[in-house]
Amino acid sequence: MNKRREKKAQQLEKAAHLQIHYRSRRLLMLVLFMASATALISMSLKHQIFEKTFLQHEGERRFLRTVKIPAHRGRILDRNNQVLAASTPVSTIWVNPKKLSLDYKQRREFAQIMGWTTSRLAQKLRKKKKSFVYLAKRLNPQIVQKVRAFIKTEKLQYIGLEAGYRRYYPDGEVFAHILGFTNIDDQGIEGIEKTKDKQLSGTAGKKRVIKNGRGQVIKDIEILYPAVQGQDLKLTLDRRLQYLAYQELKRMMQKHRAQSASAVLLDIKTGEIIALVNQPSYNPNGPKPRADLRRNRAVTDTFEPGSTFKPLTIAAALESGAYRSYSQINTNPGYFYIGKYKIEDHNRLGVINLTTLIQKSSNVGAARVALSLSDKLLWQTFKKFGIGEAPKSGLLGETKGVLRDYQRWAKIDQATISFGYGVSVSTLQLAKAYAVLADNGFTKKYSIYPQDKQSFPILKESTAKAVRLMMESVVEKGGTATQAALEGYRVAGKTGTSKIKTNGGYKAKRYYAIFSGMAPASNPRFVMTVVVREPSAGKYYGGQVAAPVFAKVMAGALRLYNVKPDKMGRTQ
Repeated sequence: MNKRREKKAQQLEKAAHLQIHYRSRRLLMLVLFMASATALISMSLKHQIFEKTFLQHEGERRFLRTVKIPAHRGRILDRNNQVLAASTPVSTIWVNPKKLSLDYKQRREFAQIMGWTTSRLAQKLRKKKKSFVYLAKRLNPQIVQKVRAFIKTEKLQYIGLEAGYRRYYPDGEVFAHILGFTNIDDQGIEGIEKTKDKQLSGTAGKKRVIKNGRGQVIKDIEILYPAVQGQDLKLTLDRRLQYLAYQELKRMMQKHRAQSASAVLLDIKTGEIIALVNQPSYNPNGPKPRADLRRNRAVTDTFEPGSTFKPLTIAAALESGAYRSYSQINTNPGYFYIGKYKIEDHNRLGVINLTTLIQKSSNVGAARVALSLSDKLLWQTFKKFGIGEAPKSGLLGETKGVLRDYQRWAKIDQATISFGYGVSVSTLQLAKAYAVLADNGFTKKYSIYPQDKQSFPILKESTAKAVRLMMESVVEKGGTATQAALEGYRVAGKTGTSKIKTNGGYKAKRYYAIFSGMAPASNPRFVMTVVVREPSAGKYYGGQVAAPVFAKVMAGALRLYNVKPDKMGRTQ
């Protein structure tokens, strides 16, 4: 009985002890809970009221970014304000490689949209150390639309599209060598786009924005400085004649299977380049072309002008006072030697005057005239025509050509330079030299940019008119360029067929076919030079290959500019 009571008492004592322990633990938990709640409320009050400004600043600092405001690149226009180059809106894809996650299916689909392989996409996304990279720039609208739909459908984060501009050339390869092109960042790296890059590109602006965790702009904060748009640039080129010259040159290239060609059309009255074309060309809207295709051959490539140089020699002879138009030259027996070197004509012409010398293109006659003149006088006259000097047209890559100092000439040099060997010029240089004869002895700067008309005389007017009259016989029956004749207009010009010089000397059956001329001959408005390298379809003379191109383009120029016909009679 006593044992039972003791046991019961122990049980009651134990229960009382447990109840006390439970109360203490509950009280402790309540105290801890209240303390935590108090701490949370205190922190919340502190952050939301007392530290609100500081925390907002810290949040903005972590997601505040400075971004570029792209500047719209200026347009390039022809003389009639036709657009030759313009910038069109495009988009750029950016990503955060650290956080962007694509599964295999998404990678494959995205790569297909971009036209890439999955391995190429993986390589571009491998830059895990960077939080922002451009994945692809200057995308066309079709791809942009697909990418935007892909991002929305897959609910992707840390990838987006950014607006920008891409250069577009409406006429493609027709103006390629003059305009050049821009790189992926819209900076000019060739042609006018390069030389006038500062004027065209303007200045990009900057602004502060807030981006969310996915890198998307959610708010514009302020413009640090606005973008300054690029200036438009107007050229002297005529889009209509540029296109015509390009088409005719391309047609000739295909017909005669030539290696390359160039043509230049000048306006004598204004000192402007109206058209300048080359073949082969390239499409500036496409991928970066090979270096040889980018070359503006009309100003960078030189050649020995051959017989097209004879009018300059005759001009020097007339300027000397020792010759007149009717002066007689004995070319018998059709050749002569200077040391071991033989100078000869294709046909035996006998005693001829200067007009026949030009019409029949006598090497013997030209050489005899040159040898009778002072070497210094001859050299000085050529220098006045701009030979050996850059034309300063505003085009990239101009060459000076070659005109060695007369003090270094041997007798054979003085003879051969009279018919265009031992001297080299560009297509533009030769056209500019002929412009002196067309402009009654005046020379001026010929440019692709509008300019003040400044000219000064370098020849007597009578000399220029006399040489022009001689060159008219070249286009008439019996001359070497009857295919350059135009209905209703008098044409003055000269053909040239020069051998191509290589390191091993002159190669057989490799020629330049050249024609340079002007119209209307009585009061010239335009000068045009056509140069064709290595025609290989059988015909290679300047009158057969280059003259027809001149005729087609010159006829178009005279018609478009309403130049009055002058074939009613000759006047000197």
